[in-house]
Amino acid sequence: MILPIIAKIMEQSKNIFDFNEQAEKGKILLSEPFMEDPNFKRTVVLLCEHNEEGSFGFILNKKTELFLGDAIPELKNFKASLYYGGPVEPQSLHYVHQSGDVIPESIAIGDGIFWGGSFETLVILLMNNEIDPKTIRFFIGYSGWDPEQIAEELKQNSWFVTSSDKSDIFHEDDEHLWKKILNELGGDFKSIANYPENPNLN
Repeated sequence: MILPIIAKIMEQSKNIFDFNEQAEKGKILLSEPFMEDPNFKRTVVLLCEHNEEGSFGFILNKKTELFLGDAIPELKNFKASLYYGGPVEPQSLHYVHQSGDVIPESIAIGDGIFWGGSFETLVILLMNNEIDPKTIRFFIGYSGWDPEQIAEELKQNSWFVTSSDKSDIFHEDDEHLWKKILNELGGDFKSIANYPENPNLN
């Protein structure tokens, strides 16, 4: 059976969670290696808000086959992929960027990292090629938790919590981002990065 194998591996790695950072705005959540929810399997989630009312953020490593121009035809010349931010409101468009100094109403979530802001200003900047595609990321949908839900998932060790970095948030090799961050954390995290998706194969 799979469950005893998972339990044994996670028991061996339980000390990892003792070194988790506190979940808060601007931090990154890394799903534990055997999470079964297909929405969050081996995902990297940037928390944009985390308070007593709940938490929300965007999955950084699920690129879709769509581009910004598919959602906003007038921006078809701005070459930017759309990422799957999460299962909540999948028809909504969101963005994380490094242009808080020129996009009014942007909300700071970390050192030089922002989300949202004036969409009208954003469109003008994009149409005038005044924003580097490498400094902005677009998402359809988002990930959200109510206060009790995220607290319970953290208690169940469903997530590793670590600090965010611009190079991770705007990383182009999203397919390997989950493993990359775990390897950079070092120690036992490197072992977790190499766990097979199917523990029966280990």
